[in-house]
Amino acid sequence: MAPKRIGLIGFDGAGTIEMAGVAAAFACAQIQEGDRSLRRCYEVIIIGVSNKPFTAMSGLIFQPHKTFKNAPPMDTLIIQGGLALLKPHIGKPVAAFVKARANSTRRIVSLCSGIYGLAMTGLLAGRRVTTCWRYAQDVARRFPELEVDDNAIFLKDGPFYTSAGATAGIDLALSLIEEDYGPRVALAVARELVVYLKRPGGQEQYSEPLQFQTESISRLSELATWMLSHLYEDLSVEKLAAKACLSLRHFSRRFKLEFGTSVADFVERLRLDEARRRLSNGDSNVKNVGLSVGFRSADAFRRAFERRLGVNPSDYRRRFATGSSPSAPVNRRKRSNGFAKAA
Repeated sequence: MAPKRIGLIGFDGAGTIEMAGVAAAFACAQIQEGDRSLRRCYEVIIIGVSNKPFTAMSGLIFQPHKTFKNAPPMDTLIIQGGLALLKPHIGKPVAAFVKARANSTRRIVSLCSGIYGLAMTGLLAGRRVTTCWRYAQDVARRFPELEVDDNAIFLKDGPFYTSAGATAGIDLALSLIEEDYGPRVALAVARELVVYLKRPGGQEQYSEPLQFQTESISRLSELATWMLSHLYEDLSVEKLAAKACLSLRHFSRRFKLEFGTSVADFVERLRLDEARRRLSNGDSNVKNVGLSVGFRSADAFRRAFERRLGVNPSDYRRRFATGSSPSAPVNRRKRSNGFAKAA
């Protein structure tokens, strides 16, 4: 059986991690033949606008194997991330090539900001997609026909696959390998690359804290600033409406209009963002962090944290803590064995 051909669309300003990361993942995928020899599962080719080398975002230079004019048939076509796609002389040729190949290609993938190039084709209308949290709002504004999920690591909708930030391309590549050859081959690749086969949680755990500032100074923006330093207090909608000197109904309506969310959701996000900051500092235990930002119990804190971020507070702290931690030193051998189990 011939290897499946993967086409990586490259251009000046393309993302380096996306390009190299997914290429490495597919290159590592091998299956054992009857005579015990190993065979590569994929053939990876780089496709450029022309046959001239192009310079990625990091300054690394890539040499295309093929061009838009002579690219062979492909099983999977992948658009790399890169805001250079917003430049018409780059984005339009990429979109035109993808659209022309759509009917003859089994899977079409965008990585991170590669969503711009794929969305320009019009093929994603009405479909659920994701991209890096940093670009999600802009993508939704530019392409209102898309249903943008800003928390998913990657998504599949029909023959179209989209992923979040740069390294999420590796998560998606592993999923594609598993789809083609099963979990055993995908797990072998994950072990080779020393990454999770299925990363826990969504991308909100990696995003910046809630940005509530508004362009104009208003009574509610001042209230939001006050809330940050009073997270432990009663921040019910009744209390906040009274502080803003507005009726409950008028306050709720104005708040939703100004911040785009309900009061309860906004307060929870403020508390969880501050909890994330304190967990990252590593200077308090998990229970105390939850209580200190206004959750009524450790259990309520844990449930809200898991619902919002897809990971529990203890695991988040182990993953992101930059300060001192009371936990015991990691046993390297146990960590390695445990990784295979977790993956």
